[in-house]
Amino acid sequence: MSEVKVNKVSPRSGTGVQLGDSGDTITVPSGASIALPNTSVANAALQGSGQITINGQAVALGGSITLTTETRPTFTSITPSTIENTQTSCVIAGGNFVSVPLVTAINSSTGATVSADEVSFQSASQITAKFTLPVDGTYKLYIENPDGNAVQTNAVLTVSDAPAWQTAAGSLGSFAAGSTISTITITATNATSFTKTSGTLPTGLSLNTGSGSATITGTVSSGITSDTLFSFTIRATDAEGQTADRAFTINVTTGANNSGQFN
Repeated sequence: MSEVKVNKVSPRSGTGVQLGDSGDTITVPSGASIALPNTSVANAALQGSGQITINGQAVALGGSITLTTETRPTFTSITPSTIENTQTSCVIAGGNFVSVPLVTAINSSTGATVSADEVSFQSASQITAKFTLPVDGTYKLYIENPDGNAVQTNAVLTVSDAPAWQTAAGSLGSFAAGSTISTITITATNATSFTKTSGTLPTGLSLNTGSGSATITGTVSSGITSDTLFSFTIRATDAEGQTADRAFTINVTTGANNSGQFN
């Protein structure tokens, strides 16, 4: 291996100097640098005629192009945000909707996609989609305009079974005034709470809410002096806020309380 130390290499004739032959590798050691003159290179001298491609348009280096701004749809809300497995219409609010977008529900856990059964266009800020989603869970939405611009949301739609009553509607029993009721139990699957939405419980009784079931307990007031049928409605609510109502009655009896007269 030989080493040549010179301060300058000049062509013997002409203006060109060649370093090595075709296939050779010229190595610049780490820490060394090559000083090039601060001059510009003509675009035509660059490979590819000194052009780059932006959105399918050829643009010369140093040139400019006006880009077309894409208008993507936006998402604000979906109502209702919790539905059951049966077909349900949902109103989707947002912006930049173009008639008529493609709407797809994406299962957050599995990634499975289900296209909306039907999509109707109301305005650039509102569309309505009908979904039939057989699998419970949370879903993202993918909304795509006809021009291909699209938006994908986070998990914004929940599919869940509403509470299902196990206790039959109607009478919960007949009790004498002044009697103590240890427990009347009413049940509904998927329910996390129970509330009385209308009507009246017999005086002295109260509703005690629970998960999956509720109880009615207490002592029927002895102040009830005539046979009375009390009617009321109980609402079962699940963790997603879905509800189911059921109407019940409790009969309070007072027995014979009139005096007789003998002549």
